[in-house]
Amino acid sequence: MRVADWLVIAGYAAAMLAIGQYYARRNKTIDDYLLGGRRMSPFAVGLSLFATLTSALSYLAVPGEMIKHGPMQLAQYAVFPLIGIVVGWGMIPFIMRQNVTSAYEMLEQRFGVSVRLVGATMFLTMRLAWMATILFATSDKVLAPMLGLGPQATLLASVVMCFITLIYTAEGGLRAVVLTDAVQSLIMLGGAVVVIVIVTVDLGGVSAWWPHQWAAHWDAPHFGFDSTSRITFLGMVTSAFAWYVCTYGSDQMAIQRWLSTRDAPAARRSLFTSLVAEALVGILLGLVGLSLVGYFTAHPGLFTESASLATGADRLFPRFVMVGLPAGMTGVIVAAVLAAAMSSLSSGMNSSTSVITEDFIVRFHSSPLTDAGRMRLARWISAGIGIAVILISLLVSRIEGNLLDVCYRAVNLLTAPLFVLFFMAMFIRWATTFGALAAALAGVATAVCIAYAGPLGLHPISIMWIMPGSFFVGVVSGCLASLLPVGRKPHAAPL
Repeated sequence: MRVADWLVIAGYAAAMLAIGQYYARRNKTIDDYLLGGRRMSPFAVGLSLFATLTSALSYLAVPGEMIKHGPMQLAQYAVFPLIGIVVGWGMIPFIMRQNVTSAYEMLEQRFGVSVRLVGATMFLTMRLAWMATILFATSDKVLAPMLGLGPQATLLASVVMCFITLIYTAEGGLRAVVLTDAVQSLIMLGGAVVVIVIVTVDLGGVSAWWPHQWAAHWDAPHFGFDSTSRITFLGMVTSAFAWYVCTYGSDQMAIQRWLSTRDAPAARRSLFTSLVAEALVGILLGLVGLSLVGYFTAHPGLFTESASLATGADRLFPRFVMVGLPAGMTGVIVAAVLAAAMSSLSSGMNSSTSVITEDFIVRFHSSPLTDAGRMRLARWISAGIGIAVILISLLVSRIEGNLLDVCYRAVNLLTAPLFVLFFMAMFIRWATTFGALAAALAGVATAVCIAYAGPLGLHPISIMWIMPGSFFVGVVSGCLASLLPVGRKPHAAPL
């Protein structure tokens, strides 16, 4: 890291803080703070959603996955048109008809307060683990090796990054989050392009790093369904479809963005913007992985014991940033990784704050709170979330596997079980409160059994089946449980 690199990073951090300060003076109501006044630009909201879901985990995991296991992960983009249709016309119109701030208010309207609290708790558990994993991965996989930091300095870097994110998020609310996310999405795009261009120039052309045959260390390609293969084409397509539909249909981070737009058509435009940006940057990051294979193969002396094609693929991107970039460009890539991390952290903090505020405090408060009081409360809650994320990040290092494995086994464990509650509310006419709770429990149990089959002594199943499997078992269990004469009847017909 040279002076020019530090100046780029400092400029990036200053710009994020300035945006937070700018919007701090313009938020007048709780709707402004949590939903941007419900009149935000669909394009900016779409970029924000893309930046939110494309965290530093993805920014590091996609090249690392490409390097170690091959391009089978890119199969997921084949299902994006279907995702757009299902979410855009099957879910968004329903969501936009609800006059809510928290997504989990919809569950109370259908099943009562108990299911609302279960859904809100599942979301908070999932997103706190997600933010903690992002914080750990960015500090341990990027900042530590690039800056030569020890364990204590790595923790300090996590605290500084989380603190800067907390300031502009707590001050500016969703408007600041969306604008910073939009800026950060462009930085992420630029960072991927910079790496590909520099490698191409160094090696003398694209053909020098483009693979002309299937690499020996890549997983053998499989097309059909195979529960024992790590990734197959249809398995990846099914898993990606499940993840995006479940996230867009039940996660407060996504639903909060739909609600921040004017109407259903505007929310659909946000969805399409997000999907296009996701596919573009995902493919570029896959190309980054391929270019790094070519770069390190041409320069084998740059490998280290912890950074190689087979055993340290996640560390090769940070390693290239250390040894392969000119002055100033290192700062750009570090800023891109920080942007990927901070865009997700800010969205997670803002969405978690809205859930805690609306679902746990305002819902049970004996007297109504003023907008000023709710905004003040939300800012204090954001601070508490930041501290919790730092503490939880200390536990993430205990999860085995590369970053993609960590994403599925820790971060996405509750994605499908949470969506099961919304699926029951929207589409199962005979669903009861007892049935919804049984569905969630069955979904979580299935997800844990698939994710940790080895340690539990079960037959190992690919992590790609965590979400499809837990969704299927959850829905079937919930439908059957709703037929039992247990618990109160549903509050209403499907929403």
